[in-house]
Amino acid sequence: MPAALVLIMSLVQNSVLKATGEAAIDVLWVDEDGSPFAREVADQLATSGAIELIRELDGAPLTASTARAAVAAGDYQFAVILPAGMGEQLLARAHQQAREALGSKEREVPVTVPLPLLLVDPAVQTTFHAAVANALQRVLLGLEIRQRTQVFEAVLPGALQQAISKAAGPFFALGGGTVPTIKVTLSGEATLNLQQEVAVAGRSLLKPNAVQHNVPAWTLFAMFFIVVPLSGMVIRERQNGTLQRLMAMPVSPLTVLSGRVVAYLGVGLLQFFCMLAVGFWILPLFGTPALTVGAQWPALLVVAVAATLAATSYGLLLGTVASTYEQASMFGAVSVVIAAAMGGIMMPLYVMPRLMQQASILSPLNWGLEAFQTLLVRSGTLADIAPQVIALLLLFAVNMLAAWYFLHHNRKRPA
Repeated sequence: MPAALVLIMSLVQNSVLKATGEAAIDVLWVDEDGSPFAREVADQLATSGAIELIRELDGAPLTASTARAAVAAGDYQFAVILPAGMGEQLLARAHQQAREALGSKEREVPVTVPLPLLLVDPAVQTTFHAAVANALQRVLLGLEIRQRTQVFEAVLPGALQQAISKAAGPFFALGGGTVPTIKVTLSGEATLNLQQEVAVAGRSLLKPNAVQHNVPAWTLFAMFFIVVPLSGMVIRERQNGTLQRLMAMPVSPLTVLSGRVVAYLGVGLLQFFCMLAVGFWILPLFGTPALTVGAQWPALLVVAVAATLAATSYGLLLGTVASTYEQASMFGAVSVVIAAAMGGIMMPLYVMPRLMQQASILSPLNWGLEAFQTLLVRSGTLADIAPQVIALLLLFAVNMLAAWYFLHHNRKRPA
């Protein structure tokens, strides 16, 4: 376990540097504009080292819809969409601002510039989100100001020559004229204000906090750590002959196992409600935000039941396979701790390196955590968490069938 945790936590903590701007953050990049200005924005972001632009997924160029779907699913945390016509309209607006600054009397229709859009995964915490938004806004603002300056420098000589000719008239060369003064007023108002929205359509831009991650995360850890006392109980029943007497009764091994599932399901749900109570009432006493659930109670209960069933079945399987209490408790504790580290319990999954994020699919704790976060942070529904719930129930079924197999065929080792 220490060797595995050294590897996992070193990779995770090294990737946490992304949140402080010391390592590149993966951002999906959709350029619908294709203008020189858009390419310059991409070049500056790429050379800054703060953002890694992802232009393709599975070998196919990104589109606005595929980028939105990837962020909404939590596969990536950010996507930037540069709309068509942004560069052209921004240049036209720069020329218009230059003419206004030089005192043009012509009334012009204001140029409307399509604004870039930042799509955000609502599970991302505020500091991480702000780091990406600020980096992108700084690049946009710097390039816009430079473009306006270049346009003004190009327009100024012609405007100055025109003003001199108008003021001098035909007798300026005889020395009777004076050089006119051109009043210049440059507006500091930015045109490219970065728009931001949640990738899931129809949902508001939330501000996740540590409570929304830690309460469901450690609730799942508590549920799965039940394997230690549960597997130990099965071992003790085997050692004192209780399990043999139960097996001698006219009931199937599945019935014997089911009785323990029902009992420990109650224990797991009690843990679930106790942890939620900590998030509702205890943590706010120490200055943290309170956990908010809203109308998600039925779906949260479904996830809690599925996770508890998966954890209980794993404990029963360990109890039927292990020879001693020490084997069951040690292997159970080690496997749960490693699954927690891989599954995003100890650190949010989005700050992990891409390899770790892909490996997290092997952890049942990650399935439960993704379901909880979809409900609590992404305002998801029962349909949205169906894949995770089904995966947990399938794990429950597989573990129960394996435990039944060992009991039915007397594959357990004698005490």
